[in-house]
Amino acid sequence: MDAVKIITHKRDGGELEDKDIQYLIDGYTAGRVPDYQMSAFLMASQLRGLSLRETIALTECMLNSGRILDFTAVSSLVIDKHSTGGVGDKVSLVLAPMARACGICVPMMAGRGLGHTGGTLDKLDAIPGFRTKLELLEIYNQVRETGLAIIGPTKEIAPADRLLYALRDVTASVDFIPFITASILSKKLAEGLDGLVLDVKLGRGAFMKTAEDARELAESLVHVGEHLGMNTIAWVTNMDVPLGRAVGNWVEVEESILCLQGDGPEDVMEVCLSLCSEMIVLAGLTDSLEEARERAQATIDSGRALDVFAKLVDRQGGDSAVIYDTTLRMRSIEPIVITVPLDIGGYVSDIDALKIAHASNEMGTGRLVMTDSVDPEAGIVLHLRPGERVQPGAPLASFYTRKVDQTERFARNITDAYAFSDNPVEKPNVLIDRLTVDGWNSAA
Repeated sequence: MDAVKIITHKRDGGELEDKDIQYLIDGYTAGRVPDYQMSAFLMASQLRGLSLRETIALTECMLNSGRILDFTAVSSLVIDKHSTGGVGDKVSLVLAPMARACGICVPMMAGRGLGHTGGTLDKLDAIPGFRTKLELLEIYNQVRETGLAIIGPTKEIAPADRLLYALRDVTASVDFIPFITASILSKKLAEGLDGLVLDVKLGRGAFMKTAEDARELAESLVHVGEHLGMNTIAWVTNMDVPLGRAVGNWVEVEESILCLQGDGPEDVMEVCLSLCSEMIVLAGLTDSLEEARERAQATIDSGRALDVFAKLVDRQGGDSAVIYDTTLRMRSIEPIVITVPLDIGGYVSDIDALKIAHASNEMGTGRLVMTDSVDPEAGIVLHLRPGERVQPGAPLASFYTRKVDQTERFARNITDAYAFSDNPVEKPNVLIDRLTVDGWNSAA
């Protein structure tokens, strides 16, 4: 078999056979196919497209490049959730304990923030002592004993994806939907899942900026996941506006704890309850989404989900006391409060999620390249959100940063992300569309 012939066939618009894709992926992972040939394949695929069958084959080859976890001896209810990334997206920190409290086994492999989106692992790193890097045997034992782990990628899981992602990043092939699909699902399938719930973000603060792109990605993920034996559903959710009030790392952990205590923002809870309901149904615990939602809500009302989160933190080396009393984690920087301009009244009509993300990253919450360091205490808290009444001189937002020489610019950037209206404004819907193997359903 010849890599050049395979690349040429794709360059000329041909459809590759499964064995062609396997030859390239196996060869690249083993070092037999060089970067320059894989780069040519990536670009030929992006320009000519990959069929659903080719995308399925690519995903399966990437999955089989490494180890696949098997939790069948632990539970028949192994379900996870994946988000395509957004601003203020702390859903995993709330949802995973809720699902576990319902009896679902959740081996969640999460990621770090890159670009304007935050990462679950960066948020967990803000909890003193929390370990996100575990060996495979540790992961298996923890899931077997507790039913829940939230961990970072390991070198044994889908190594082809790790190599390909680094190459895609420097060859302008990150945003190609078949590659995104294979990257996400190869890692999720390697968790040994029975089902997966997807949160495909749409809007200014998401990677998918248009409804067409978001729906195309959701369809690709659901169809490939189902074909490879994993029950898969997807929600398209609104990321024009930051999710919740907190954007950062420790500030989002604090807000997640508020959610688990039953005091979280309405939009965060709506996403968590909806996705948890889907996980409960996928696990076969009930056929009714309405009953599933009641079960999910009960984990909050009873305090079980909060206790599960504290046990997770304790098991992975963190200080679980801060989960019950966040003031035990002492801050080393004080908040700077921005007030509503005196000439502004009425209502908040909009908050640009992308502008808030850029402001937050500049304060130290995120990274532009994976080697950048992250300040766990930096972040923004939005005191006013769309639909809420504005009082001149009242707190608009607060922020935390060590870059004290730039606070005026940060305050200006946060204020510029806001828009106001003299008339009452409806709060934006966070749930947009739902996709199952049977087709689309609008949330409207």
